[in-house]
Amino acid sequence: MVLRAYRPEDAAVICSWIRSEEELYRWSADRFNRFPLTGADVNGQYAQQAATGRFFPLMAADEDGRLLGHFIIRYPREDDDDTVRFGFVIVNPAMRGRGCGSGMLRLGVQYVREHLHASRIDLGVFAGNENARRCYEAVGFREYGRRDCAMPIGTWECIDMELFVD
Repeated sequence: MVLRAYRPEDAAVICSWIRSEEELYRWSADRFNRFPLTGADVNGQYAQQAATGRFFPLMAADEDGRLLGHFIIRYPREDDDDTVRFGFVIVNPAMRGRGCGSGMLRLGVQYVREHLHASRIDLGVFAGNENARRCYEAVGFREYGRRDCAMPIGTWECIDMELFVD
């Protein structure tokens, strides 16, 4: 598995992996409030964020170039270069349960070490998404807080997790 930079044509593939409104909100929280999501929606938001220079969308692919997953890394605060946040984590549904998610995120941690030099990575996962939570724990993320997140389809409990980069 390798990480590569996100390309605009990847948006349609990512959208095809989001098969229901619930999956949309599980993936994006309240960042995208339209289902079905389109590639133009993703590319529009990503272009705006990338312009800050503090937003890095990545794709995971196998040795044949087949897309396995996607996530972004961003600096959540303008005045803090010590913490980055992983978000929009998704794995191709055909590849779930095979270790692709944890492999992709381990490569993401390595990317942070080599290119961003942050000392801490955090992320959020909804309490009902046990498979994702177990994936994050397998990579080394640990819970540090919980909060309620109001979404268009209800209020969900979000578990905040962190990993310290050594």
